[in-house]
Amino acid sequence: MASASNSPRTGVSQPQPLAKPTSEKDQKTLRRLAQNREAAKKSRIRKKAYVQQLESSRIRLSQLEQELQRARSQGIFIGGGGGAGGNISSGAAIFDMEYARWLDDDHRHMTEIRTALQAQLADNDLRVILDGYIAHYDEIFRLKGVAAKSDVFHLITGMWATPTERCFLWMAGFRPSDLLKMLTAQLDPLTEQQLMGIYSLQRSTEQAEEALSQGLEQLQQSLTDTIAGGSINDSMHRIAVALGELTNLEGFVRQADNLRQQTLHQLHRVLTIRQAARCFLVMEEYYGRLRALSSLWASRPKETLIGDGISCQTTTDWQMLLSSQNHFSNF
Repeated sequence: MASASNSPRTGVSQPQPLAKPTSEKDQKTLRRLAQNREAAKKSRIRKKAYVQQLESSRIRLSQLEQELQRARSQGIFIGGGGGAGGNISSGAAIFDMEYARWLDDDHRHMTEIRTALQAQLADNDLRVILDGYIAHYDEIFRLKGVAAKSDVFHLITGMWATPTERCFLWMAGFRPSDLLKMLTAQLDPLTEQQLMGIYSLQRSTEQAEEALSQGLEQLQQSLTDTIAGGSINDSMHRIAVALGELTNLEGFVRQADNLRQQTLHQLHRVLTIRQAARCFLVMEEYYGRLRALSSLWASRPKETLIGDGISCQTTTDWQMLLSSQNHFSNF
């Protein structure tokens, strides 16, 4: 008979084998598992935020559609900054309302940046403000992308902008290379490395602009050939083909906006934080003056445009405009 000391039923715990040291391969596996868990966690957070954003966008769109219906029922015309008579699509009207709100936010951002520069705010605090402004500009490109799907002609004809702004539009927005030229002259002094960076950005931007312009010209020529060609009995077929070609306009507007967006982000990276702040002030001051010029043009005397009194009055108004809006020169 086996002794009690050797029986497994004695209740005495048996000695456990010593744990083997974790190998380097096992450590890598554990790290990889931990990284996978962290990535999955972040993915769930991003998905939740995306779903919330979609729901907020859906609610906002519903609100805008209700506002649009109320405005139409009251006989109110909703148009762009320069506006033209006639009916516009619901997508264009929604964009115009969103753009008006964006301009209000833009004024608030500019006031915040100007105040921060005057107060000599620390670079880290100023960087937070500028990051918010860049996100604000990203928003207008997102809004234009949505509007391009709905009514690309409303964007590309510039009916959402003031008449003076429309004179300088290039594919539904500003021409990035022209903006770079204007800003570079206002941002002296720049280091040699900064000048090289801006020069490289200028060159690549002009090349991209040229490629887009040539593509748009080819599309216009193709449309002309499609519509003008064929026999009279072939008209409906030709129009159907032209309609398909017109869908390419949305792609051109999107690519042009993408170029504008990339240019702003690249310029932000090349400049110091305070140079970038002054850069954005100069840029918005320029467009503010264009909008003010449109207001002056619209309110000018219409009866007799020739006369010393009218000329003097217009000159005085212009001088008052420059004096009241020349904010960025103090920085």
